[in-house]
Amino acid sequence: MTDGDPHETDSEGRETDETEAETATGPLDEPTLRLLGARAVETRLVVGQTFEPDAITPRRLRLTLDTAQYPATVTQVTLDVRWFESGDYSFHYRESRDAADDWQCRWDRHPKPSSPRAHFHPPPAAGTAESSPVDDTHLLSVLFAVLDWIADRVGDAHGC
Repeated sequence: MTDGDPHETDSEGRETDETEAETATGPLDEPTLRLLGARAVETRLVVGQTFEPDAITPRRLRLTLDTAQYPATVTQVTLDVRWFESGDYSFHYRESRDAADDWQCRWDRHPKPSSPRAHFHPPPAAGTAESSPVDDTHLLSVLFAVLDWIADRVGDAHGC
């Protein structure tokens, strides 16, 4: 991985990112990802869901958030979700901006020697892990805790 670039390619030339490499704790739980996607699009923030690279070979669930609720400088907002059969997870929130670095953070639950099992990589650059405010294994509790955090961010930081 190059400095400042969260993406790299695996041995087959597919793009990966540090979230995937760090949280690979078994196979993805595809039925859970489908349930999370279906529930997320029922909220006011989420306007779409896709599986990447596709529904046949999902590696993550991408939730697209409503950019109309953000300042015009924010061009895209996504929440990438991975939920593993082990009950571990990763929720990677990213605001893409015009002419600026992405603003991002991440909630993870997986073994990490230097951090609690449930940990948070704070914004603006998903920095060094700290104890997570979300320490639950119930999938909908985690989803809605993260979406509530995002809704608070939109209201507090962007005045929307």
